[in-house]
Amino acid sequence: MLDPGTRSRPDTFNVTPTASDTRPLRSGELARRAGVSPDTLRHYERRGLLPRPERSAAGYRLYSPEALRRVRLIRGALSIGFSVNELGAILADRDHGRAPCRRVRALAANKLAAVERQLRTLRLWRRELRTALTDWDRRLRATPRGKRAGLLDAFVVAHPKSPERSSPLLTPNLRKSKVLREERKCEK
Repeated sequence: MLDPGTRSRPDTFNVTPTASDTRPLRSGELARRAGVSPDTLRHYERRGLLPRPERSAAGYRLYSPEALRRVRLIRGALSIGFSVNELGAILADRDHGRAPCRRVRALAANKLAAVERQLRTLRLWRRELRTALTDWDRRLRATPRGKRAGLLDAFVVAHPKSPERSSPLLTPNLRKSKVLREERKCEK
């Protein structure tokens, strides 16, 4: 960190690449430097996110130094919600000399809209859970120890539409699971 009180500034010398910056990287080294597993690199290759590397005479994968930047870009895009499929199409366009910037921007805007919807849903569920906990605390104070207070029953009575609404606490896979579908059939 620069100390503004001493009028310090960064050095402006040129950095020339060293042999270690320009030599090919084997998958283990690339994985370690990128903070992923070698299996992840192979997955990225299979999905078209990472170009297939050259092979050594012994059959080892040899990645270009650019592969490290590419893996970091992939990890960054995945971390903000881009899917592997979306990223594959974007990177394919880039690799063919096209500029997918407008698509990237539109996808990010859609992701933000989805996050905003999730936040509204979470706020609703937070409010409902706070109300339920207040009611449950009142019920528990009025219920002798060891006796059933019927907390979940009270919630269902107070929130009859809850089974039809998806809880943000469930993952999409759980919402669609056979178990939940079977439970809904039993409720009818």
